[in-house]
Amino acid sequence: MTPATPFTGTLPAGSPRSRARTARQFPATLIATLIVAFALAWAFASTAAEQGVHLFKIITVRDEIVVGVGPQDAASLGGNDVTVIGRALKGGGELTLWQYAVRKSPDGELEQAPLRRISIIGSDSLRVEPYATPLRVVAPK
Repeated sequence: MTPATPFTGTLPAGSPRSRARTARQFPATLIATLIVAFALAWAFASTAAEQGVHLFKIITVRDEIVVGVGPQDAASLGGNDVTVIGRALKGGGELTLWQYAVRKSPDGELEQAPLRRISIIGSDSLRVEPYATPLRVVAPK
């Protein structure tokens, strides 16, 4: 006679009860993940909308920088999305924007703030991407 194996409290991975429990947990996990994702997206969008400045990352072969397009720049360009910036660089060859960098504000919090006005010269190896940041974005003065 063989001794019985003691029950350890866990079900085998392939058992029907194990699969049913996992299937019940999946919707709750998915809903929680979606709620967190929407909350973060809303926070990023509201921060950018409050300031009126949209950040973009300009990537070249040598380096990458973060630039901001404020309301005045957007009006002169005809918009503030990636396509408008790309067309402006391709068509005009040159674009003047604010370079942004992280700094510590007077209240001690980190923020994205304008560093200096720079001129970007278009090239074939240039890429423009939207840049999302959890930090507060300061509008240029």
